[in-house]
Amino acid sequence: MPRLPLQTVDSAPADSKPFVEKALANNGFLPNLIGVLANAPVALETYLTVSGINARASLTLAEREVVQLTAASVHGCDFCLSGHTAIVSKKTQLGAATALKLQTGQPTGDARLDAVQAFTKEVIATRGAASDAALAAFKAAGFNDQQALEVVLGVSLATLCNFANNLAKPEINPELKPFSPGVFQA
Repeated sequence: MPRLPLQTVDSAPADSKPFVEKALANNGFLPNLIGVLANAPVALETYLTVSGINARASLTLAEREVVQLTAASVHGCDFCLSGHTAIVSKKTQLGAATALKLQTGQPTGDARLDAVQAFTKEVIATRGAASDAALAAFKAAGFNDQQALEVVLGVSLATLCNFANNLAKPEINPELKPFSPGVFQA
């Protein structure tokens, strides 16, 4: 049972309602993360705004999802692991085996993705004070300063979601359960 209420289109505060309606229309269901964040309209607006900005980053969708899955793994957020495994499985060409490796924090065998994963872990572990060696390794994989900051952006987005879910403890939506840790298979 969630520790915070899961708002719906009908119960959401007035300032959250347009965002809840949009999320429902975009997903075909209301992700419980949205229901949680709707309790604080500014938190929901921040999540959706930063998500839109993150989507414009120069990192590819697959690379951005590596950041999200890595952060969710480090932060222990099964809800986000499920949601982002679904995205990787449905919207990228990475395949189920790679999605499962990312979900469980294992290297993928793809040098660029593994560089994003390693750098994301470093950014989280050091609270942004990544070592010179970690930044150099990230750049050696073909990334640049802009993309290093885009990893930080992705981590900030993930932190909002991961921590909100860890606080609220919402159930994983039925639409995302097949992608849940311990359920999802390659």
